[in-house]
Amino acid sequence: MAAAADLYPLRDELSQAIAQTAGVTVRFTFGGSGILARQIENGAPYDVYLSANESFVKDLESRGKLVSGSAAVYGYGRLGLWSKSGKIKNLNDLVTQRIPHLALPNPAHAPYGAAARDMLRSLGLWQALEARVVYGENVEQALQFAESGNADACITAWSLLRLKGAVLLGDSFHPPIRQVGAVVASSAQREAAARVLGFLTSSAGRDLLVRYGFSVP
Repeated sequence: MAAAADLYPLRDELSQAIAQTAGVTVRFTFGGSGILARQIENGAPYDVYLSANESFVKDLESRGKLVSGSAAVYGYGRLGLWSKSGKIKNLNDLVTQRIPHLALPNPAHAPYGAAARDMLRSLGLWQALEARVVYGENVEQALQFAESGNADACITAWSLLRLKGAVLLGDSFHPPIRQVGAVVASSAQREAAARVLGFLTSSAGRDLLVRYGFSVP
């Protein structure tokens, strides 16, 4: 299963719940949604694609790489702000404290990075910060930059930050981060893949997502 990296904290509970309720054993490959989309386009042997960007799903579906009609929104991602020092309390602090480096997921293939950039632009902060931004390949690597000290703060998926004393950022300044899943057209296990998506869109699946910091439809 190709899964957006913001789902990494759920991997154990999610795999156990899917096994118990859907009778399916899953193995995850985590990465940026755009990178995973390219892998599927090139024939990677996935059964399910869980993307943090709806446009990647629509594009693959339009070209026959995903089963038509199988796509479903199962949640909405949220952004968080975190600094190892704990001194960054809000987005304005990124500018007023003149931090040397801010880590973001790469907007080219990580929807959270695009959303973070849109938010900073909307708030008039991007021009002051752009030259200081370092990009991780996905939400997890952006956090790793801040954890290791290679960046002074990060804006990344709230699911990765919720237990770290981070700041949850409002979603009114960027488009919704729509989490969409679909069955890969080349899968030999379409029925099992559909059961996985069925769990994610069930009340039990959504309860699990909420516990890990997502909002749900």
